[in-house]
Amino acid sequence: MQTERPFVMSIAGFDPSGGAGLLADIKTMEQLKVQGFGICTAMTLQTESQFFNLQWRPIKEIVLEIDVLMKNYPIEAVKIGVVKDAGDLNEIITRIKLNNSETKIVWDPVLKSTSEFSFFDLNTVSQVRNPLKQIDLITPNYNEYKVLKENHLFENLEKQCSLLIKGGHRKDKLGTDILIQNGKEISIEPHDTSSDYYPKHGSGCVLSSAIVSHLAKGENLETACRKGKQYIEQFLTSNSSLLGFHS
Repeated sequence: MQTERPFVMSIAGFDPSGGAGLLADIKTMEQLKVQGFGICTAMTLQTESQFFNLQWRPIKEIVLEIDVLMKNYPIEAVKIGVVKDAGDLNEIITRIKLNNSETKIVWDPVLKSTSEFSFFDLNTVSQVRNPLKQIDLITPNYNEYKVLKENHLFENLEKQCSLLIKGGHRKDKLGTDILIQNGKEISIEPHDTSSDYYPKHGSGCVLSSAIVSHLAKGENLETACRKGKQYIEQFLTSNSSLLGFHS
């Protein structure tokens, strides 16, 4: 077994365009020099601008794959992407922690696709409060944050997990992320305001997997978020299309 790179796992959907989900996560992890593993939660048919179909994978298969990988590899950190509902999220987190209670977990709460296809069942959102106690970081965009907050998900947040509110959809201070950690708000500003930033399919996936990669490499949470932001800025400026380049 190689020991040069930390082991990281993405539990997310398969996007055949490669712009989001597992493929985007693995591309990011490879660039950041961690060993990436992938478990598929859903098979989708989509392009960077259109969504056609989704088929959820059985949770029994997902948790079995978690067991196999975590029993064979020292996985330091896990990124969770699109999941069907709070029940599946809870089972995934529980299984990760049963295998290794020290594994760091970042959840990127994908509620809708860019083309407005709904993923997560919001009827179950009240059941997410307990899983949040075992997550290190949740990374909603501004719109997802408002939806989750309206469902009272972030009450007593200091007793749950840290929160990174991505600033790409803000009307004020566009691009400024807010990290809430132990009740303290930390602004993470864009590094280069002179560059042209282009919207990208899967940018949330790329950011969360970059943060997970840096956590696995031993960075603290704030530093991992700042370095993740540097990576996503390079991604957003890589070209003018909806499919970004990793470099």
